[in-house]
Parts: sequence; structure tokens; C-alpha cells
Amino acid sequence: MRLRIRHVLFVSLISLSIWQLFEAGYIQAKAWIAQQMIQVAWMDTVTSTKAQQPWPWADTQAVARLTAQDGTIDLVVLSGTSGKTLAFGPGHMAGTAEPGHFGNVVLSGHRDTHFAFLKSLGIGDKINLQASDGNTKVYEVFGAEVVHQNDVAVAMDAGDDRITLITCYPFDALIPGGPMRYVVVAKIISAQYLKI
Repeated sequence: MRLRIRHVLFVSLISLSIWQLFEAGYIQAKAWIAQQMIQVAWMDTVTSTKAQQPWPWADTQAVARLTAQDGTIDLVVLSGTSGKTLAFGPGHMAGTAEPGHFGNVVLSGHRDTHFAFLKSLGIGDKINLQASDGNTKVYEVFGAEVVHQNDVAVAMDAGDDRITLITCYPFDALIPGGPMRYVVVAKIISAQYLKI
């Protein structure tokens, strides 16, 4: 009887471990596959200058392309910052400057997928943001800070041309969605009116 209980316990623990590994891999795979489909929609958006949905039932559309770290980070930004949207890619916060326009363009993304790279950005690093018309603005990081989720000042217009990237903090938190946010701010240094 004791051997049987151990066997059942062992099989249960192995099954639970496999399920947990699958769940973690599923989230990463879903984010990666979605970005591939969204990249295709983005190319169609730039070509046609009309926003394209990444799949027929999508309730969001591609609005910008974000590149950083010499092109190793290449993400398409979606409209909106709902949890459903952020599962597939970074999102543009409604009510802030539209990508390609003057003002504070605020983007949000998950700390464990698309915006995990924020922790390695430093002062002076470059961030490129391509708008749907193909025009690209180059920004230079000038600051990063940790703020409370209720601190809306980071999303307000500062009277200059900037991009603000927001994700949950700390990056290695066991429980997602805590009250703190990691914010990276970069100011424009040039605008390129060529499609990349």
C-alpha cells in the first residue's frame, strides 16, 4: 500500500511539473507566434498605409514598429493596452500622442515577454519607432525610474517629443501585476523619412 501511494504521488508530481513547463512554454510560444503574424500585418500596413489586423478575428491592429538594441529587439506595437492586447505584443496607450506625431508616445508591455529587454536599456541607448506612414523617429534613452501604477504623470504630455515605455516591476516578481511600474523615457534625436 505504501509503495502504491508513493507511486501515485510520484506520478502526480511529474504530471504537475510537465503541466507547469507546458504553461510557461505556451505563453512564450504564443507571444512569439503572434509577433510573427503581427509583423506580416505591419508590413501590409506600411505598404497600403491602412491599418491591418494580424488575424481576421483580432480586435486590435498594428500601429507602429519598435526596434532597439541594434535591431535585436523588433516588435510591432498594437493599438490599446488591454490585457488581451498585451498578450500578443506591446500596446499604444490611448490618449497619448500617436506614433509618428509630436508629443509623449506611451507604450506598455509585459515584463516577462515583449518588454523584458527594458531592464537592459541604459542611458544613451537608441530606440526607433516607425509609424504607419513608414516614417521613423530615433529616440535616445535619458532616464528610467520605478513608479507606482497610479502615478499618471509619466503618461502626460511633457511639451517635447518623447517615447515612454512602461512595464511591471520588479522584473523577477513571482506574482505578476503588482502595483509598481518600470518606466523608460527617451527623447527624439532625429527623424528619418524613409521606410525601414
